[in-house]
Amino acid sequence: MKTVRENINMKYRLIFSTLATVMSLLFLNSAFAVTVRDVVFTTRNAGKVIFSHTDHINKKGMTNNCRACHDALFDLKKKKHYSMTEMKKGKSCGACHGGKNAFSLAECARCHQTREIKYNVKATGPTVFSHTAHLAVSADCAVCHPAVFAAGPNKRFSMADMEKGKSCGACHNGKKAFGVDTCVTCHPVKEITYNVKETGPTHFSHKIHIEVAKCSKCHPKPYAPNHQNRRVGMAAMEKGASCGVCHNSKEAFSVKECSKCHPVRELLFEDKDAGNVAFSHKNHTGLYTCADCHVSLYPASRSKVKVSMQEMEKGKSCGSCHEGKTAFSVKEKCESCHKM
Repeated sequence: MKTVRENINMKYRLIFSTLATVMSLLFLNSAFAVTVRDVVFTTRNAGKVIFSHTDHINKKGMTNNCRACHDALFDLKKKKHYSMTEMKKGKSCGACHGGKNAFSLAECARCHQTREIKYNVKATGPTVFSHTAHLAVSADCAVCHPAVFAAGPNKRFSMADMEKGKSCGACHNGKKAFGVDTCVTCHPVKEITYNVKETGPTHFSHKIHIEVAKCSKCHPKPYAPNHQNRRVGMAAMEKGASCGVCHNSKEAFSVKECSKCHPVRELLFEDKDAGNVAFSHKNHTGLYTCADCHVSLYPASRSKVKVSMQEMEKGKSCGSCHEGKTAFSVKEKCESCHKM
């Protein structure tokens, strides 16, 4: 029979053995936790690339199988970096990422971080290039990089260069994708209001104009694509300057049809003795041109000078037309204008 001392020694050996096993497991687990972590690679031109051990060791066929990659594909001691060209030949990540066992290397944005790019264009304002929108059409980054654009800072190209197939024009030629002449797809435009002293706020609508004409019809001639254009008078427009290039009654309505752009309103003249007089622009512009009255009879703003009936009977103001021939005379049908 074993002595009491021997039994105690056996129990202690069993306890120590169990503790050693537990400590070994804890050590292995802690070592495993330290080793298995996300790795960040900083590339020269294509941003940071994050490799997730967690994602990979949870994939089918690779579950907790580190030997699937180490050390055959990745030597933990050498830590060599591979180029995309080498990967496409089956090295490094390319051993699996060939489009069969895993997604293709051509789907660069799956690993390389992309961002929306904003170009500050002096003439047309901020212009946004969306990687998200382009990758939705084609996930193959090689369509643009590096043949058209280096994966980093690039030289700026003008619209003239793009129209010759450079930069965005390599695809945006009206065949592969919308043409670079469809400017408003990329360049922001807005509705413009000109504060004209004589006639009030005058609106120019880009929205309406780009539905009937291309941007090149107006930019850069007769208008530079910015707000630093010289103001042009109506007389100059009637001779073909500014809006008059198109608004000549042939390509578009004439600049003489003023109320198409300049706001007009119904007027009310107060007359305590004979009753208030309403003047209707709507009725008169249906019969006459604006030039029949402005600016020979009336300035293109409300005048403070009042004209008497006696002066009108002599051909002043309304009497210029209301003389009984062109229109009814100011001497008759007073109730047509004066509301008693």
